[in-house]
Amino acid sequence: MTSKNRVAEANVKYLADEVRQAVPVGGLYPPGYKQTEVGVIPEDWDCCAIGDFNPFVTSGSRGWASFYASHGNIFVRITNMSRESIYLDLIETKFVLLPHQSSEGKRTSLENGDILISITADIGICSYVDVRLEKPAFINQHVALVRFDKNEIDSKYVAYFLSSENVQKLFKGAADQGAKAGMNLDAVRKIKTAIPSKLEQTAIANVLSNVDALIHSLEKLIAKKQAIKTAAMQQLLTGRTRLPQFALREDGTRKGYMQSELGEIPEDWDCIHFGNLFEDTLTRKILKASDTVSFVGMQDVTENAQLSNTSLIKFSDIKSGFTYFEKGDVLVAKITPCFENGKGCHTDSLPTEVGYGSTEFHVFRAKENSDARFIYFWTTRNNFRITLESEMVGSAGHRRVPFSAIQKYLIPSPKNKEEQTAIATILSDMEAEIQTLQKRLAKTRQTKQGMMQELLTGRIRLI
Repeated sequence: MTSKNRVAEANVKYLADEVRQAVPVGGLYPPGYKQTEVGVIPEDWDCCAIGDFNPFVTSGSRGWASFYASHGNIFVRITNMSRESIYLDLIETKFVLLPHQSSEGKRTSLENGDILISITADIGICSYVDVRLEKPAFINQHVALVRFDKNEIDSKYVAYFLSSENVQKLFKGAADQGAKAGMNLDAVRKIKTAIPSKLEQTAIANVLSNVDALIHSLEKLIAKKQAIKTAAMQQLLTGRTRLPQFALREDGTRKGYMQSELGEIPEDWDCIHFGNLFEDTLTRKILKASDTVSFVGMQDVTENAQLSNTSLIKFSDIKSGFTYFEKGDVLVAKITPCFENGKGCHTDSLPTEVGYGSTEFHVFRAKENSDARFIYFWTTRNNFRITLESEMVGSAGHRRVPFSAIQKYLIPSPKNKEEQTAIATILSDMEAEIQTLQKRLAKTRQTKQGMMQELLTGRIRLI
């Protein structure tokens, strides 16, 4: 972690403690504060409309489609903006090629320090333009541009303020009334902001920007770890990479490969039907009406095949028809689009020994000579989902992948459970590391929201 990110983490910890101490008792504001249209702010702050500072305010216009190109200048749209961050998401971008003398291009050309606000449909998303956006770049008719005098206003501070929870409500209240949600440029100019001194604006923006840098570094680290895990799954589950303890013959020579229906596989592996690893039918435990069981709905599993939530209920409250499973079983969504999107989980973290869930789950219970986590990791592979999508049956919108199709799916597999378990253990360790980072990221984002609430209302003062 860089020194800048360590400073950001220190800021997060310090200000998180300050947030807990700065909340007035009973909702009353302390001396030195005043009530305004944007809430309670320090007496030495001003409550101003964006238009009070005479910024340049404009938006794109229609007719850009004729300038679309496969390369050229970046064309910023609402899809490049996010409520999660003031910084533009440029992973998916459109490009335009404009004539050199285009008046539209001159008017909507972006500069560092510009604030962008979505003004149609999903209104009020706010972004900040900085050096990460290659120039020239332009906006379409769904995005407003606000450009302040840099000597008077720190626009990054305003971008953070406009992205705060309370101001988002003001955006919605300022929307034009009509069948289609929208906000005109006059409404943008009328949005109220809490304005401290320029020095304090910059101090607040810098602290929040440091936390954003920490969030970005965590996101990059998670993406890197996920890419490494995906590559490891590809190598280990197919036998292209052997673990050292299984790579040598008894005489010490390296094991080779042989041809199979799936191409080359390790000489001591088999090409098998996936169903060879799990039970055809499930036995059930005998439960009393008063016993507590876990319930897992489709909404309780993620598209990354993680169990995100469970509900504890009495067995007597379980309706007939729900899917029975036990702790350690693997769940896979059977219905479109949940199956294609990757929904499912390994239930090793289930709080009870028995669970019930959506009728749209398939349940895979490992046989004695199979490892449940090895089965689970196979169900998370993109190739598994893509191949079996073609086996779905049923009418549009209600297509399901049959259990029998999954049973017949061919995979390369070690002949012994020990190697399955060793492979699954490595992948599980990688997954656990990613989950730890994701929890840390979620906590940092949550802390940032609290910091924004306190800093952007002056309840914590940096100057």
